[in-house]
Amino acid sequence: MTAAADRSVASTRVLRQFRRIFNTVKTHFRQVEKKAGIGGAQVWALSLIAEQPGIGVTGLAQRMDIHQTTASNLVRALATAGLVVAERKGSDRRAVQLRLLPPAERLLRKAPGPLAGVLPAALAELDPPTLQRLEADLDTLLAVLQADEHGGGIPLAPL
Repeated sequence: MTAAADRSVASTRVLRQFRRIFNTVKTHFRQVEKKAGIGGAQVWALSLIAEQPGIGVTGLAQRMDIHQTTASNLVRALATAGLVVAERKGSDRRAVQLRLLPPAERLLRKAPGPLAGVLPAALAELDPPTLQRLEADLDTLLAVLQADEHGGGIPLAPL
């Protein structure tokens, strides 16, 4: 087999691996939405608010590794759905503290885990050397793709 043919076979195998990863993620998000009635990113946000009642939008954005505007939109949707309340307490009246409402607590009990999603959960299980190799190799792929860096702050799950 020629070097070009070897590369073609290898790239097809890797493409299939990416498909398996993305399809596993999509399947999990569909299961979450079917059982919980809301998207995976919303379930993850609710779980973080449950872990840390009083967290602000900035803290939520940091914990989810998303842009603050995305987190604000997420919180607005959750508040409109009657799942969270944003209260202004303390000396800084501009900052809001998020708290779950009873419907959100019931929703979290029936949502399938992992609540952060299958990909973040799987990555958290990898050992540091594996993560370092994966990060370096994905950086190389992203450079070839000329991928937009802003895409890294957008959740895979629907908001």
